[in-house]
Amino acid sequence: MENPTQIADQIDTFSHFDFADLTQADSYKLLVSVVMPRPIAWVVSRDEAGVINAAPFSFFNIVSTDPPLVAISFSAASDRADKDTLYNIRERGELVINMVSEDLAEAMNTTAANAPRGVDETQLAGLELVPSTLVDVPRILASPVALECTLFDIITPGPRSTIVLACVVYMHIRSEAFEDLSRLYIDPTRLRLIGRMHGAGGYTTTRDLFHIERKSWPPK
Repeated sequence: MENPTQIADQIDTFSHFDFADLTQADSYKLLVSVVMPRPIAWVVSRDEAGVINAAPFSFFNIVSTDPPLVAISFSAASDRADKDTLYNIRERGELVINMVSEDLAEAMNTTAANAPRGVDETQLAGLELVPSTLVDVPRILASPVALECTLFDIITPGPRSTIVLACVVYMHIRSEAFEDLSRLYIDPTRLRLIGRMHGAGGYTTTRDLFHIERKSWPPK
């Protein structure tokens, strides 16, 4: 076991931050620089007039499988009450989360532009849409995975943050991604998904994998 002096020397190699003393901007900068890679929810929604909206969000992940829930966090919009995606989800209670593969990175980036409300970003990006099965929002055909979702709950933890909990009701997965469809075993390298890193334009692929066998108890 290391002695107290050795432990103190190791502690001195860290920088320390009390979030009570940080600005919101600095908190964001630190969190997005260390919590990575983050999966990207490429959300397609529809407004009350039927206009389609698409936008990517990287504060996103699975939070439950029973029921099957995912969470997406929205920061406050600078020029409107809600970001268009959040507004549409509030109004209609439906969305489709499309996963982003490497070949779709540029199209995804196009839909990230802060376009005026009522602009269909899927047209700007030249994306083909196809009808969903259970929700009245289309999915992006080129996306290797699409999750049809309904609104489960909306949480407002702070004045500039809103978390949407969405229930997955139907899933589309490109068949070639399966190594063994009978066991629902997916080869993640076939999906070629990308993740969000830090910085204005930082992304990574998910092809560089390694495996560690899970340990059993008692240890052998």
